[in-house]
Amino acid sequence: MTTFITRFGPGGSGGGDGKGGGIRLAVKDLIDMEGELTTAGCRAVAARAVPAPRDAACMAGARAAGARIVGRTNLHELALGVTGINQWFGTPVNPLDPARVPGGSSSGSAVAVATGEADVAYGSDTGGSIRIPAACCGTAGLKTTWGRISSEGVWPLAPSFDTVGPMARDVAGLVSGMALLEPGFAVAETAGVVIGRLRPPADPLIDAAVDRLLHDAEGPVLELVAPGWDRATADAALLLVFEAWESNRALAAEGIGTEVRERLLSGATFDAAAVAAAWAGQQAWIAELTALLDQVDLLVTPTLSMFPPLLENGRDLLAGRCTLPVNLAGFPALSLPLRTGGPLPASIQLIGPARSEEQLLAAGAWLESVAGG
Repeated sequence: MTTFITRFGPGGSGGGDGKGGGIRLAVKDLIDMEGELTTAGCRAVAARAVPAPRDAACMAGARAAGARIVGRTNLHELALGVTGINQWFGTPVNPLDPARVPGGSSSGSAVAVATGEADVAYGSDTGGSIRIPAACCGTAGLKTTWGRISSEGVWPLAPSFDTVGPMARDVAGLVSGMALLEPGFAVAETAGVVIGRLRPPADPLIDAAVDRLLHDAEGPVLELVAPGWDRATADAALLLVFEAWESNRALAAEGIGTEVRERLLSGATFDAAAVAAAWAGQQAWIAELTALLDQVDLLVTPTLSMFPPLLENGRDLLAGRCTLPVNLAGFPALSLPLRTGGPLPASIQLIGPARSEEQLLAAGAWLESVAGG
């Protein structure tokens, strides 16, 4: 039962007029649902929670479409972590290998779609929290453009980076999820997509799997270099924990988990000059990434530089994520599973310019068809 913090019965908790075609939707338990408690995966938050007076804004499309909400999914406490391990509500079990982390923070959402308990799940992504668990569990996930989907009524982690997006087993499921989040959403036409290949250091098996897919796709691929990648990773990590401290500092003395408390307190250690320098770095990085995307239609990296680690080594993922620079820019990114020839899949990350989700998902469907062929 650790996939869900709250599980609803066969009828779900849908509401609406039933036009949604019976889509089974799981909702990460930091998104308010009217009449339900929001715990953010945290015992201290749960202890003082009261039923939400209204839905989060991002729930409106699902309610109108009559989606059947099957439950509220577990997560890494306060969404501040990459492993998905939760000492208060239990840890969702990675369906690929129970000895490995499910990835965080949207661990329950990834497991719910991987195991078929939901068709679509909503997750949140501040530093990779949709793409990392999707990569760990062999599913698909979409980090949306910052600000495209309203975060009103969503428990804040780092408001300058928090996004809500869909998770599913494949691209078709992500398209269905985007249509719930943004009624009227439809993918774009694809023709002659030019891909830019970036190469942050990664396990050779993962790099080879990405290169093999791009080769099989038979489209133009440009080898590109992003000199600011490492600086962007560091700036995003600093600003994320700085804003997490500002958002959740009141919980630091309320018995939250040791690992989350340590990361939260680290956000209080940066002086004004360090924070200002990181914000300046953000502007430089947006300019650099935009210049790269002026040369190609999308950029490609692995989602993770490593395979999902064992539970006891889960924090290795902090150094293994290739996701933070995307959050610093605020751009969208798509994570898709990728066969490696080994016991575990890898994951490819597609990065596009702001508000290019329609094109990203179209390109993702194309690459998914190549990978399955």
